[in-house]
Amino acid sequence: MKLTLLAAAVALVGGCCCQDDDTCAGKRCAGTRCAQAPCEARPCAGEYPETVDEGFVSLFNGKDLTGWFGSKMYGVETIETKLNNGTVKKENVLACLPDRKIEGDRGNLLTEKQYRNFILRFEFLLPANGDSGLGIRVPDEKVDAAYAGLCELQLLDDGGSAYYDKAAKKDKLKPYQYTGSVYGVVPARRDNVNKQIWVKDANFTGGGSYVRKPGMWNFEEVKVIGSEIEVYLNGYLVTKADVSAFKGDGDTPDGRKHPGLHNAKGHLSWCGGCGAVKWKNIRIKELPDDAKMGDVCPRQALKAPAGFTTYFNGCPEQLKTMWKGVTTDEKFDNPVVRQAATPAKRAEMQKKADAQRDAHWSVRNGNLFFDGYKGGYSLATAKDLKDFELWADWRILSITGDSGLYLRGAPQVQIWDAHNQWGIGSGGLFNNQTKKTGNPSGALKVADRPVGDWNRFHVVMKGEKVTVWLNGELVVDNVTLENYWDRKQAIFPVEQLELQCHGDPTEWRNIFIKEL
Repeated sequence: MKLTLLAAAVALVGGCCCQDDDTCAGKRCAGTRCAQAPCEARPCAGEYPETVDEGFVSLFNGKDLTGWFGSKMYGVETIETKLNNGTVKKENVLACLPDRKIEGDRGNLLTEKQYRNFILRFEFLLPANGDSGLGIRVPDEKVDAAYAGLCELQLLDDGGSAYYDKAAKKDKLKPYQYTGSVYGVVPARRDNVNKQIWVKDANFTGGGSYVRKPGMWNFEEVKVIGSEIEVYLNGYLVTKADVSAFKGDGDTPDGRKHPGLHNAKGHLSWCGGCGAVKWKNIRIKELPDDAKMGDVCPRQALKAPAGFTTYFNGCPEQLKTMWKGVTTDEKFDNPVVRQAATPAKRAEMQKKADAQRDAHWSVRNGNLFFDGYKGGYSLATAKDLKDFELWADWRILSITGDSGLYLRGAPQVQIWDAHNQWGIGSGGLFNNQTKKTGNPSGALKVADRPVGDWNRFHVVMKGEKVTVWLNGELVVDNVTLENYWDRKQAIFPVEQLELQCHGDPTEWRNIFIKEL
């Protein structure tokens, strides 16, 4: 199914969204006027795109070190991952091999190409007490990236015995030496203590770190624009820095000279060689020289297709006008319980649910963001829906991340990490009892992008039947959605649509709904 896109919507500035055709041709809203956006062309007419093209380029081909130079301590390894569907996935990863170390090898592996402004996404795995780093704007392989480069962003097993005393609950390093930190210059957040839902604190190495335990994969997104740096680790913004505040002549917190602190351009590098660190899915998107942090890059807001209502495309106001909270208190996440309650009781519980929404859902970089912390739960449309058609973009931000779409208040169109955990694609109707009812619960194929990349859902619900496309691929073909809450009854004829909380940080954007 393809729909006409009348015009592309534009980035949010000052809390408003342009909605007229004058905002086309790559322009963005700036108050009530439009200015040229430097990042992404937005089509003004034609068919609504079934897929999201973010413009990233792979830096690792999975075969060899083409595109890299420097240390001989790196190579390609084949690893095996047992997936929840019973299959074993084999994949090649970039690996640091400390046993290859020779005298004079500093352990720096650099990209052949040099970069200025960019967004970098990658997955990494640390061994116990593993130590590495990401060098930014590094001049060559012989230097220490932390000082001769713009910076080194630390990669470390933060809760490892070498760096954290668990018995004393005390760090052994300086704050600016932990993962995500601009080494020696700006410390990363280190406050992840007793925050996660459903015992997911157990995934993290400890000491307040946002790094997963040794042997678990992490997802990181790094944005570098001019002198500004943002580091997102497993979905959380752990570092936001502007190094222009320092001269680099010894005025940084570590008291050392950082002569490369204001490098305008340079190589990316993996640094160190302390432990068998592994990387995969390394990809980069270059940004123009005049890009601004928090500007239209890398957001891509679209205008609703003809006949659709905009539920979210970047405006903070939409979070409260188009959406309401959902609470599990007194089982009010169950439509049967909600519908049986008095109007006064529903109003009371909705007030509580909206408070939870405001504490855990926000607009971050133009996207709806759920923090995954305790006390947070799902987000629901303010309006109940009957038959409808939906477009929605989503991305999970952590390896083995999990979310979903509740249709008419019932679980669910599944979202999960198909590549590292399940081996089964997102989009399936997870709670269907396939063997008992014959209504398939699984997706027809895996159409998911890697963790951290945007996916696009197209969903049509008519009566009890659901059809789902994921990134332009048909994954559910006119299947009955069963009533999870009451298996003896058909799905509710009218109820809310929900963005599911499953204890992991997630982002959503470009949510458009047309009632049928």
